[in-house]
Amino acid sequence: MYRFLLSRQWVILTLVSLALIPTMVELGFWQLHRHQHRVAQNKLISDNLTARPVPVTELTSPGHTVPRADYWRRVTATGTYDTAHEVAVRRRTNADDRVGFHVLTPLVLADGRAVLVNRGWVPAAADQAAFPEVPPAPKGTVTVTGRLMADQTTSASGIRDLKGLPPRQIMLIDSGQQAKAIGRAVLGGYLEQTAPEPAGNSPELIPDPDHDSIGAHMAYAVQWWLFAAGVPVGWVILVRREKRDRAAAAAAGTQEAGTQEAETQPAAAG
Repeated sequence: MYRFLLSRQWVILTLVSLALIPTMVELGFWQLHRHQHRVAQNKLISDNLTARPVPVTELTSPGHTVPRADYWRRVTATGTYDTAHEVAVRRRTNADDRVGFHVLTPLVLADGRAVLVNRGWVPAAADQAAFPEVPPAPKGTVTVTGRLMADQTTSASGIRDLKGLPPRQIMLIDSGQQAKAIGRAVLGGYLEQTAPEPAGNSPELIPDPDHDSIGAHMAYAVQWWLFAAGVPVGWVILVRREKRDRAAAAAAGTQEAGTQEAETQPAAAG
């Protein structure tokens, strides 16, 4: 009664089932790893946002690549703003998902080096080629507190570093590029300002990154594993159903043959 498993249809169905099981198990582990990564990142963000601020020069220097362990570290910087080399970073959104610019202003430290300060978000002008209306940076010596961030790249952000942009507009925050434009040494990475609060809330300070939600990755992992467990169960159910249907068909065929034989016997006797 199980010879039907050797048919072309059942061989294909069995092979597909065998292929689905490890695939679904692997997808479950992929979602589990995403869950673990999100949990670890949330902890890193939370720890760095609550850590005591340190001078930015303790964590970075010209040409330095900010390691992941230092992302979002609270740092301070004291100096004077170089507004002559202020630029606007295109295609950035605020907390309400409005598209505009981030204002990037070099802060020149006492030793002559500079650190790039992302002062926050401003709306775009009606003419995309025009420089946005940016509130002036504070004059004189200021102390800025913010989150340390790594230089932006296309691979990490998904934003292409376009050329031929309007004057004083850029796509990515890159300390190396800005060092060439400014003509002085610039610390690696940049600072997202969190204090002091700008007058009139403009530019809008960038809010803290989300570090509370963990998403549904763990639920997805469990779902994939349940699907993997359900494949062999479903295969067995289909096999038993096929066997039952074939047995019923065979019994019906036998009964029909017996009825036909009984009907033909009186005719033969006559």
